[in-house]
Amino acid sequence: MAQWHGISRRKPTGGRLKRPNRYRGKRRKEISSEQQFAFLGDSDERKVYRKHAGSQTVRVMQAFSINVSDPKTGKTTRSTISNIVENGADPNYVRRNILTKGAIAETEMGRVRITSRPGMDGVISGILIDE
Repeated sequence: MAQWHGISRRKPTGGRLKRPNRYRGKRRKEISSEQQFAFLGDSDERKVYRKHAGSQTVRVMQAFSINVSDPKTGKTTRSTISNIVENGADPNYVRRNILTKGAIAETEMGRVRITSRPGMDGVISGILIDE
């Protein structure tokens, strides 16, 4: 469900605000898009969203591969994600295989911490962590 990010019609004390809030309705630009999670899937899938003033953003809908950067060698290679091991944002994201920034994913190369924001950047990048 979309969220409304407009001006409250109440004061911090709980009282009603007078004009213009009484007759001003909700504006389309104040309604945010629905929350869309990036899931672990069997292919890479992205979606382009239109933002305010015609600008665009790309979101990851589901991901199969990740760009893994090795800090020791300085090289970046593409690897496949097998599953999500832990996620500091929400423990339920691990069960649902949701990719967010800071999540630890199990790949062919080892454990990788995701450094990009899949819902904002449109790509999934990570850094190899030592075990």
